[in-house]
Amino acid sequence: MIKIGTALFEACEELERERGISKDVLIASLCDAMVAAYKKHMRIKEATNIEAILDEQSGEIGVFRTKLVVDSVEDPDTQISLNDALEIAEDVEVGDEVKIEVTPEQFGRIAAQSAKQVITQRIREAERNLVLQEFMEKKGTLTTGIIQRVENRNVIVNIGKIDAIMPQKEQIPGEYYKPGNRIRVFVLNVKETTRLPQVIVSHAHAEIVRELFELEVPEIEDGIVEIKSISREAGYRTKIAVWSNDPEVDSVGACIGPRGSRIQTIVSELKNEKIDIVRYSEDPVEYIVNALSPARVVSVDILADDEYSHEAMVVVPDDQLSLAIGREGQNVRLAHKLTGWKIDIKSVSQMEKAEAANFENYAEPEDDIEETEEPDELQQEIEEEMNQQAVDEEDFQQSEALEDVSDEDEV
Repeated sequence: MIKIGTALFEACEELERERGISKDVLIASLCDAMVAAYKKHMRIKEATNIEAILDEQSGEIGVFRTKLVVDSVEDPDTQISLNDALEIAEDVEVGDEVKIEVTPEQFGRIAAQSAKQVITQRIREAERNLVLQEFMEKKGTLTTGIIQRVENRNVIVNIGKIDAIMPQKEQIPGEYYKPGNRIRVFVLNVKETTRLPQVIVSHAHAEIVRELFELEVPEIEDGIVEIKSISREAGYRTKIAVWSNDPEVDSVGACIGPRGSRIQTIVSELKNEKIDIVRYSEDPVEYIVNALSPARVVSVDILADDEYSHEAMVVVPDDQLSLAIGREGQNVRLAHKLTGWKIDIKSVSQMEKAEAANFENYAEPEDDIEETEEPDELQQEIEEEMNQQAVDEEDFQQSEALEDVSDEDEV
């Protein structure tokens, strides 16, 4: 046995407190290192009956080989005779297993070198697994970090035990990320690597808005108010559809808060990003009208509503057209993402012109039909028939006159 003292156990306990690595993991690593060093020293490649045992009370560690007690030894590496086994333990019988210490002399220095390498490697693996497990649990949640630096347009954010990466596409356009500032980010993805895991975070994800509302609005956290959908263009505008499971609780009012205190806190956190709170409805017409707010809507016509497409035609007043569409189509684009409906917006005057054009196009074919109902040939046939009727009537009158004359001659 090799005397290692109590310093090792104190170091293991300190690592467990500081880095969260279990003491048992370190002791198991030391034992594995002893076995590996013994096999290398003895030039043994394959042996399954060798193990290292650490006695915490005495502070000693040694290498042992397990052998089977037999009457006749055929393999001295795995078997031991009954007489030799009785010298080690008094109550052994044939078929039992005994552990025989095989720790070589002057083995301490070799074991220490091997143990250092193995323990260092195991500590890194344990840290990597702890970080991976921790951030796998944080994946899809909001966390707070400190901006470290900007590298190649990527923002490096420290979120605890690791530095996360915020790619350019996950940053808010126009936002200045100053090192040292605290920032709330959304843990987007965790990638396992050979070293520490790579964590990808976002400052532009729509789920950040959900997390902020859950933090600021107790009704959402309690499940009374439910967030049905969110559409966001980070740094500019966000639309959020909410629904109340309690008829006595106003979903929109709960999100706004007394005198707008709750929504103002969220807007400040998002650097004055505009937020439209929309009341969700199962009626698509009402839902689309609410989603296009603050624009007023005259009518909504459902064009298609099936598993393949959802399309609607929306008519707004002339003075509301630009507001309904939004700057560069932002309002209607966010409404489309929020509702899942393809929305085509027209003003009242545009619809009137379209209807008038459709009416003219529909009326012209009728005139053509009337003109083709009596072509020249048909008209000629009708005139010939009318002339023939006139000739027949004239012949009939002449025949009647001849009859009258013949009657007078007879008299």
